[in-house]
Amino acid sequence: MNRAHPYMANSTPEAKQHMLKAIGVGSVDELFEQIPNQHITTRRFDLPVPLDSEVELRRHLNETLGKNQTCEENLSFLGGGVWQHHVPAICDEIWTRSEFLTSVWGTGSSDLGRNQAWFEYAGQLGELVGMDFVGLPVYSWGAAVGHSMRMAARMTGRNRILVPELMDPQRLDVARTYGGFPEQGGYLEIISVGYNPVDGRLDLADLSGKLDQRVAAVYFENPAYLGGIESGADEIARMARAAGAETIAGVDPTSLGVMAPPSQYGVDIAVGTTQPLGVHMNGGGGVGGFIATRDEERYAREYPTLQVSITDTIEEGERAFGLALFQQSSYGSREDGKDWTGNSVYLWAIANAAYMSVLGPTGFEELGRAILRRSSYAARLISSIPEITVRWPTGFFKEFVVGFDETGLSVSEVNRRLRSHGIFGGRDLSSDFPDLGQSALYCVTEVHSVSDIDRLAAALEEVTR
Repeated sequence: MNRAHPYMANSTPEAKQHMLKAIGVGSVDELFEQIPNQHITTRRFDLPVPLDSEVELRRHLNETLGKNQTCEENLSFLGGGVWQHHVPAICDEIWTRSEFLTSVWGTGSSDLGRNQAWFEYAGQLGELVGMDFVGLPVYSWGAAVGHSMRMAARMTGRNRILVPELMDPQRLDVARTYGGFPEQGGYLEIISVGYNPVDGRLDLADLSGKLDQRVAAVYFENPAYLGGIESGADEIARMARAAGAETIAGVDPTSLGVMAPPSQYGVDIAVGTTQPLGVHMNGGGGVGGFIATRDEERYAREYPTLQVSITDTIEEGERAFGLALFQQSSYGSREDGKDWTGNSVYLWAIANAAYMSVLGPTGFEELGRAILRRSSYAARLISSIPEITVRWPTGFFKEFVVGFDETGLSVSEVNRRLRSHGIFGGRDLSSDFPDLGQSALYCVTEVHSVSDIDRLAAALEEVTR
């Protein structure tokens, strides 16, 4: 190309030669000579011709985006990691204010408002999960699991983590990434614990058989990935404690208005997602994950995330907010930090704080009860449809498993037919959990009305005839 690429003004041949000369090499190939030849592709990439104008680019993007089918235009029952919850308008109004939206780092005085908002986020979330010490959010639930596993390993000096067999495969992949590889130092071995086929809960006999002096932590979820409420949570924590392991529980914060917080059943480290707390569904970026513990120094010293504290100033009656334990993060110590955190989803902490302050304790209880009523109604209605079953039809929150084996149809085919009714069906579980057959994970939240659920049931009955 003898001219600049339309999107890169400094991509002319003259500009490239000027940069190569400045660093003392004659060609781009020479610049990358350390890369082995077998690692360099020889095929040509069939890239589209670059568009020459902003008008053409805008039209192309609009046409491409116009192919999307959204959960606003369709009735969606997808969940499994990102959920459709109502986002109060005040959340968007607050986090899009310029002092939050454009603020990254400044001085102690210029960051006062942002630090206070972060402090409020930590305080509110801590009250919700029943823990006293909360770090600023990480990218996702999976990232929170990965960090908490490594925290437990550093605290115990052990390298084995027990996790549920029925765990979100994507969340597990993230956790395994944090665990590293056997060839590396600090490798964490992740071992799955089976489930009771009668109720889908963790198999305590299998857990007991796998708990030994090599286990750093037991991780479980309550509600579980497939929606089940872990009624034996306190026993899991007791068994882990008896083996000298930490207990890590993953929780959905929207359940905590109707379920006991993890602190009440002996959990040491609570993790989970903050996406349901005022964050719109999105892809390609962080959706928010939290880590919370008791306010004990042995836990605080292992956090990889930033913390916000409040303290008195030299002026009587005046207080200020600031970052604490900064030196143990990768921001403060780079590769010597407790863990790499990088950029996070601190903007979502502002949205989360706004959401939690709007709901309050009563609001969370109302939210939880609404979700329980509507999801239970949906499960009862769907289970009444001939040849469709609801596995584990009681003892769940928000999500439940629907089986289609008796219909003779695959989940993908059922979902394809539902699309013609303007409905996104449940998440296909058949490849991730083949033991469950042709099953899908359906999600019902406060945004689903009774008429929405009736419409789903009618459509399912029609497409499975």
